[in-house]
Amino acid sequence: MEKIVLYVAIGIAVLIVMRIFTLPVKWIFKLLLNTVLGFVGLFLVNWLGSYIGISLGINVVNAVVVGTFGIPGLILLLLLRWLFAV
Repeated sequence: MEKIVLYVAIGIAVLIVMRIFTLPVKWIFKLLLNTVLGFVGLFLVNWLGSYIGISLGINVVNAVVVGTFGIPGLILLLLLRWLFAV
C-alpha cells in the first residue's frame, strides 16, 4: 500500500513539474515567432519603403519594440513615425 501511495505522489510531482515547464516554453516560442515576424516586417518596410520614402531605423529601441510585439509593434512604430514626422 505504501508503494502505491509513493508511485501516485511521484506521478503527481512529475505532472506538476511538466506543467510548470511547458507554459514558459510556449511563451518563449510565441516571443520567438513575434521576433522573427517583426524583423521580417521591419526589413520589408525598409526595403519596400525606400521606393516611397518610408523608413525606420534599425536601432535598439526599434529592435526591442518589434522583437517584443512583432507586427503590431512595427505598425505602432510606423504610426509614431507618421505622427511625429517633422
